[in-house]
Amino acid sequence: MSELVEIRWHARAGQGAVTAAKSLAETALNEGKYVQAAPEYGPERAGAPLRAFNRISDKPIRLHSAVISPQVVVVLDPTLIGIVDVSEGTPEDAVIIINSPMSAGEMRKKMGLKGRKVFTVDATRIALETMGRPIPNTPMMAALVKVTGLLKLENILHEIEKVLGKKFVAKVVEGNLQAVKRAYEEVKGE
Repeated sequence: MSELVEIRWHARAGQGAVTAAKSLAETALNEGKYVQAAPEYGPERAGAPLRAFNRISDKPIRLHSAVISPQVVVVLDPTLIGIVDVSEGTPEDAVIIINSPMSAGEMRKKMGLKGRKVFTVDATRIALETMGRPIPNTPMMAALVKVTGLLKLENILHEIEKVLGKKFVAKVVEGNLQAVKRAYEEVKGE
């Protein structure tokens, strides 16, 4: 990864992409990195497509514009593929991580992608099995951390436990932690 890493999240409102971008930024900040996190949405309703963004760097970030050429793209809802060009603006060596039961090769073919590194993890299934709800944001954070090596898994787990522990009962927190651990192990690429 380069000195400044730009990340774009694609999701539907209600899937937790904005929360994931904020949590990722908070974790990076706690690791001593410089960060930015921003959502991009209008009058969204549940289910409407949205994007969120991160910038993470070891040096101060002086750039304050939209993320237009992300090195990493995270797709929380695979039904957006074909509706939204999730690879828009990505360089040839970009990483695209997709919540899907399909293999990385199958997704590459479906998207007609040349170049780029494609990874998949069935985050929705993992979320259902560990949390009882189809909210893929925390498993997708784990996939991003595993694929990029940007942050340490234990720091993501600590951040999730800290943030969710203030809002939810222990069972919900534990379900999210289990989802993160599983997604970290189950993400696969080509």
